[in-house]
Amino acid sequence: MAAWRSVVLTIFPEMFPGPLGQSLAGKALEGGIWSLDVLDIRDFARDKHRSVDDAPFGGGAGMVMRPDVVDTALAAAAQKWAQEDSSDDQATVKKAPVIYLSPRGRLLTQDLVRDLAAGPGVTLLCGRYEGVDERVLEARDVLEVSVGDYILSGGEPAALVLMDAVVRLLPGVMGNVTSPDEESFGEQGFEGLLEYPLYTRPAEWQGRTVPEVLTSGHHEKVRRWRQAQAEEITRTRRPDLWARYTKGRG
Repeated sequence: MAAWRSVVLTIFPEMFPGPLGQSLAGKALEGGIWSLDVLDIRDFARDKHRSVDDAPFGGGAGMVMRPDVVDTALAAAAQKWAQEDSSDDQATVKKAPVIYLSPRGRLLTQDLVRDLAAGPGVTLLCGRYEGVDERVLEARDVLEVSVGDYILSGGEPAALVLMDAVVRLLPGVMGNVTSPDEESFGEQGFEGLLEYPLYTRPAEWQGRTVPEVLTSGHHEKVRRWRQAQAEEITRTRRPDLWARYTKGRG
């Protein structure tokens, strides 16, 4: 099976792989389970100053990333996919979405993460300044994705979050293949719920003891306790998720 691939477009290429070069993701990158190509958008600028932005039409603060420069960078990314893929080039390029990290985009959920992990990879466009000219997003049929309702200095941290979420789902990345299914938003009875409390040795710490059920050795009781805890935590901390969970069960 071909490695899951990510092509990142940024004006700060030194930010990658960043934390993804460490731990399980880093080992998987070294082992060829996934690959990372980083293109510097400034390399596609058209002047000696390597300018990628200009003032917005209509006035206003900040600058906007130019459509011509970004389009040329995206074309180079598409060409990179075609050159390095040994199967049906155009079909594979089409299946790999171009994603622009934006606070106005579709929310990054575990369902979307699973869909991306099941595909050949992604091209990630990291915006800066006030954002990217709308015309290139329309022309390139770019999917906008948000990692949350807050504003970052640029798309790079969001791109790292997206890749981290996807890479850990790739076959061979995590040693315990069942662990992703029991985490928050996982499956096997816990889908849509926040994670239950976790405990390890020592059994008593600063006067606090591990819940007795977890040391009972009774697997069904443990499962029921974890289910109840996950439901209670979700109900009290994330009413939105709880409403969705109960609606799905009804």
